[in-house]
Amino acid sequence: MFRKTLICLSLLSLSLTQHASAAENKRTNKHPFLWENATVYFLLTDRFHNADKTNDLAYGRQADAAPLRGFMGGDLRGVIAKIQDGYFSRLGVNALWITPPVEQIHEGTDEGTGKSYGFHGYWTKDFTKVDANLGSDKDFKKLVEVAHQHGIRILLDVVMNHIGPVTATDTAWPADWVRTEPTCDYKTADGAIKCTLVKNLPDILTESDKPVDLPPQLVQKWKQEGRYEREVKELDAYFARTGFPRAPRYHLMKWHTDWIRKYGIDGFRVDTVKHVEASVWKELKQEAHIAFEEWKRAHPKKKFSDAPFFMTAEAYNYPISDGLQFRMDGGSRVNYYANGFDSMINFGFKSDAQQDYETLFSRYANYLQQDLKGYSVLNYISSHDDGSPFDPARQRPFESATKLMLTPGSVQIYYGDEIARLLNIAEAQGDAKLRSMMDWSVLQKNVRLPLTSTQIPFTYQATPSYRDLLQHWQKLGQFRAAHIAVGAGVHQQLSAKPYIFQRSYQKDGVSDQVIVALDLPRAKTHTIAVDTVFRDGERLQDYYSGQSVIVQSGKVQIATKHSMILLGKL
Repeated sequence: MFRKTLICLSLLSLSLTQHASAAENKRTNKHPFLWENATVYFLLTDRFHNADKTNDLAYGRQADAAPLRGFMGGDLRGVIAKIQDGYFSRLGVNALWITPPVEQIHEGTDEGTGKSYGFHGYWTKDFTKVDANLGSDKDFKKLVEVAHQHGIRILLDVVMNHIGPVTATDTAWPADWVRTEPTCDYKTADGAIKCTLVKNLPDILTESDKPVDLPPQLVQKWKQEGRYEREVKELDAYFARTGFPRAPRYHLMKWHTDWIRKYGIDGFRVDTVKHVEASVWKELKQEAHIAFEEWKRAHPKKKFSDAPFFMTAEAYNYPISDGLQFRMDGGSRVNYYANGFDSMINFGFKSDAQQDYETLFSRYANYLQQDLKGYSVLNYISSHDDGSPFDPARQRPFESATKLMLTPGSVQIYYGDEIARLLNIAEAQGDAKLRSMMDWSVLQKNVRLPLTSTQIPFTYQATPSYRDLLQHWQKLGQFRAAHIAVGAGVHQQLSAKPYIFQRSYQKDGVSDQVIVALDLPRAKTHTIAVDTVFRDGERLQDYYSGQSVIVQSGKVQIATKHSMILLGKL
């Protein structure tokens, strides 16, 4: 009983400390939010946190899927609960990317890896409604409102390329809406666009300008739900306003932008970008902007700022080294930045992170300050469909966090990166290996990380726990959240050994500077020269140790057991 009491008191103390840290950071952060410095947390809603067990199997779905290929219970209320308890704020997260919440096909299907359901959100049945396994439209509305109350923006994952597979209960859409062959061969641009990604994944005819009637499946469904007249009236008004032909892609643009107009989401993460004509994305961005401005005018007290709607692109295998010109299949080049996107997901980071700190940081800073100036990339170490992550066995979890969170650009934390969630579940096949349920018990029980002695940072005298790793991520996240120079600033190395660098941001009257020291040797006190950016008498915060120091003679002295110092003005 005494031991349980001590554990509870320890957890309470940790929670209070973390909440205080988050609150203090919110109070002291005087800089505007920038997508170029965003810390985006990406989660599969079904795999994150189950707060409502009554919706675990909707529409007659069964628990008969292959390992990690069925619905596992995570829901919108689970995400809301974690926002409310400060989990994301303590991580410094200021944007949430959630998988598509739209209603999925009801049945399961076998793609060759066992029976699968649309738990991931990419097998749409109805673009206009929340899937009942995740919750309700009211739950989604609350999710956005609660996120905004905590200073967190919402990135909605949208799909324009395809609908869900055909099953016995999820019948085929009309031939003037979708193609069912050929399967993509990726030999040319058309070999990636005018084709189906895989067999039985109907491809929307996004190139067509031919007017189409609503799919009879939707007509029947909406009538049964009592909303057919409303949906048709809205579509009539939309097409009257825009003058667009009633072609498939324009229906989807209306349905996707309704999520902005109704709920006030802040941006799109766009799926399968290279599989759709680039001009379509420019059209989507224009409609998204109109919807966002409508929402802001209708909710002037709820808007974050006057910033425009944001879009980031998932063009498979885009590396930052491609700059503005993505290398398309067959060798052609496409500038997606010129077609509506503010950012692109950087598939190159997972391999680039094998480089040393200075090579990685200076290279990325040069790309972002030169070829990509005015735009950004979203870096990641692991994701839901990338079978080659950085550190796949999670043997370098502290280094993973440090490199991701301190590299120029915005960052994507894939759910569980912060607790080294396993990325190779033995019983699963294919991308399901990357999609296990978030294991909250390792934090609650303070479980030790499975690291060898050579993998343990010297600052830990014993094997660190998952909670220790989470705190490492939190400190880096709080630093990023408080200082836009980390992701958006100009990089300059100050010392090779010990490795010290500065980042400086100057734009539109906003100024921010930081100095970071990494891989410091064991010492009781470290003296860091800071006169390149800070003046004598200025008070600085070390976001890693929590210490506050004053600059004297161009230097600061930090008494710390850690090998890292993160300095910025209070």
